[in-house]
Amino acid sequence: MGTLGELERTVMDAIWDAATPVSAYDVKDQLDADGRALAVTTLLTVLSRLEKKGFVASDRSARPHRYTAIASRADHVAELMHSVLGDAGDRTAVLERFVGGVSPEDAAVLRQLLSGAA
Repeated sequence: MGTLGELERTVMDAIWDAATPVSAYDVKDQLDADGRALAVTTLLTVLSRLEKKGFVASDRSARPHRYTAIASRADHVAELMHSVLGDAGDRTAVLERFVGGVSPEDAAVLRQLLSGAA
């Protein structure tokens, strides 16, 4: 996977929020409800790009085609975090700033995860 543009992220959010595979029409309905009216042709183009980037898989046996996320939102965010950390010249400084900026609750979760207790 890679990075997402703003419109791609909006479409992925709609897919991640869906309980079942979605069509471009389903995504359109969701975005219309959120005040972001887009043409179905635009959404089909975005979905095609997302499929080429490895974010979604399509079921072409169904009409209209249905799309599902290949990875979860959490997987995507974790990959972004690893990518940013991997690009850092001083990983320790980046980790210090990250840990210094998290809430006490998130710090507790990090401690549990790092200790293997979670």
